[in-house]
Amino acid sequence: MNLNPQEMAYIGDAIYELYIRKYILTIGIRKVNNLQKEAKKYVSAKGQSEYLKKLLNLDIFNSEELDIIKRARNFKVNSKPKNSDLITYKYATALEALIGYLYLSNKKDRIDEIMKLILEDNDNVCIW
Repeated sequence: MNLNPQEMAYIGDAIYELYIRKYILTIGIRKVNNLQKEAKKYVSAKGQSEYLKKLLNLDIFNSEELDIIKRARNFKVNSKPKNSDLITYKYATALEALIGYLYLSNKKDRIDEIMKLILEDNDNVCIW
């Protein structure tokens, strides 16, 4: 499968959000308004960008994963992002593309590892 970074980010966005939604439910938030507020911390471009930078600083990615991140971060954007600056948007897209790549490569255990680091919760993250 030869997908461009935006296509990988498209599926990665959905997978990432599923992890976040499940996590938020497991920590006991039940009111819809509070669910959305908590989710925004994780699924906004700002949040995703910050989490990717945190993971990059931890030096946890192999060369294949770094290649996906770099390709996605450097991929040409045809329109201006609506809710963030371009750099933040590119880092967020890179995280989504990585998750999408791992999902499409059937590397769900690796997604679990990455999401555990993002959520800092080792017990309640796996949705598979």
